[in-house]
Amino acid sequence: MRIIALGFFDGVHRGHGALLRCARAMADQVGCTAACLTFDRHPGDLLGQPAPLINTPAERVWLMQRLYGIDEVLTLPFTPALMHTPWQEFAARLLTDYQAAGLVCGADYRFGDRAEGTAERLRAFAAGHGVECRIVPPVLQDGAPISSTRIRVSLEAGLLDEANDLLGHPHLLTGVVEHGKHVGSQLGFPTANLPVAPGVLAPCHGVYAARVTLPDGSRRVAVTNIGLRPTLEQTDRVNVESWIQDYDGDLYGRPLRVELLEFLRPETQFASVEALRGQVLADGAAVRRRNWEGEA
Repeated sequence: MRIIALGFFDGVHRGHGALLRCARAMADQVGCTAACLTFDRHPGDLLGQPAPLINTPAERVWLMQRLYGIDEVLTLPFTPALMHTPWQEFAARLLTDYQAAGLVCGADYRFGDRAEGTAERLRAFAAGHGVECRIVPPVLQDGAPISSTRIRVSLEAGLLDEANDLLGHPHLLTGVVEHGKHVGSQLGFPTANLPVAPGVLAPCHGVYAARVTLPDGSRRVAVTNIGLRPTLEQTDRVNVESWIQDYDGDLYGRPLRVELLEFLRPETQFASVEALRGQVLADGAAVRRRNWEGEA
């Protein structure tokens, strides 16, 4: 049996955290699995209201498990058939197909065909079947609910401190390291290059202090550039390039996790490659002066 938190959970921000902590506590009280039910893509994709994602589905799973102790993440394909399922049928599936012994949702939770299912309707339906459904009020910051939309706006504007505060954790990027053109190595700062996953928001182009988790689980500070590399080439493909401090191993084809800690400066087109080199070396020195490794 499961206690299931319901929602899309893009970014796994502090508002989501309130639901996930509630589910974890309920599960501990009754000896059930603490679970989350989410979807493989944003519901707006089928409603003509697409939104770039803050995280990939795999990143959401990692954040929910690591930060909130969720045991199991159920990721459903969000299909037209699912979108048009009557809310009562979807609620019944939660109790039967997914063995919900308890449910948790936000006060603004909507589900089912034409979003006719509400948190209050779900609570009444669950109560009729002897199952508790707890409705969690929104978490406010500066008088407004924390939302994925607010976080997207902050990330696009380069307001990383604000975004990370709303998230409750550093913004996360993951991927498999790709081969680049090795220009960084020639200039004295070899970089690990990650693609931006399709459909995922690329934060404001610029240079960031970052913490990188290597495949062996160790962590290093890094200077991470997100952008189009205007000094070096003409491209419309966003690159995420991390110069990992005090590391010279081979990471090609291996997974990397990058957490953005501080926005250092906007991406700049320098007058020369030497000017770029001097600035990047200065960025590295600035990042090393902080003990980022010890931060949560």
